[in-house]
Amino acid sequence: MNLDLTGRRGIVTGASGGIGLSIANALAGAGATVFGFSRSGKVKDGEPASHPAVRHLEVDVTRYPALPEAISRAARDGLDFLVNNAGATVKRRAEEFLDEDFDRIQNLNVKSVFKLSCLCHPHLKASPRLGRIVNITSMAAHLGFSEVVPYCASKGAVLAMTRGLAVEWAGDNITVNSIAPGWFPSNMTRQVMSEERKARILARMPVHKFGDPGDLGSLAVFLVSDAARYITGQDFAVDGGALAFGF
Repeated sequence: MNLDLTGRRGIVTGASGGIGLSIANALAGAGATVFGFSRSGKVKDGEPASHPAVRHLEVDVTRYPALPEAISRAARDGLDFLVNNAGATVKRRAEEFLDEDFDRIQNLNVKSVFKLSCLCHPHLKASPRLGRIVNITSMAAHLGFSEVVPYCASKGAVLAMTRGLAVEWAGDNITVNSIAPGWFPSNMTRQVMSEERKARILARMPVHKFGDPGDLGSLAVFLVSDAARYITGQDFAVDGGALAFGF
């Protein structure tokens, strides 16, 4: 199985920490040059060090007029992959949810994924190695979770978008897949995690432990590599068996 990404170039959004940084480092460790998009343009305090082949750029993916220039900069010498990872949530009951929070979640989690994918399309189509898009969905695309309903809606939309783009762009030298993380340590998961909820989550997973972000990075490397040339339109759960767990 060839997982060598030497010579490939691509973008990872939300790469300043957590899952995004882990994926960026894994891709760079496999030989790729990675452009990490984030609002800060640098690794957050307290996060692991960035691989030397990860080049951090200050890019707010919800500021759509600025995206063409940022993508052109990253694609100056070609573009082989795009990982749409940036996302956000707010913990609040549905009937109390603020319109501005709902809109912010959809703009970041859904609209930016669509905009970035479309803007990267001509560059990925021209890739000599087969262009790849990897979207980050969630267990929330498959299961209902209380107090984060707009987040569930956004990730369901990304899953549907993954399948739609995979079909529409199958003849354009591009594959489109997604990764559905289970519970991994991140600022976003800590935002919605109480001790009671933590206990319930661990009880709901067959392996009874939280994931290592490195597991997500390994799957991203596979999906960008030559080993995944015939895979498109698929969503891969990395969740310790949570989606498979019956009652």
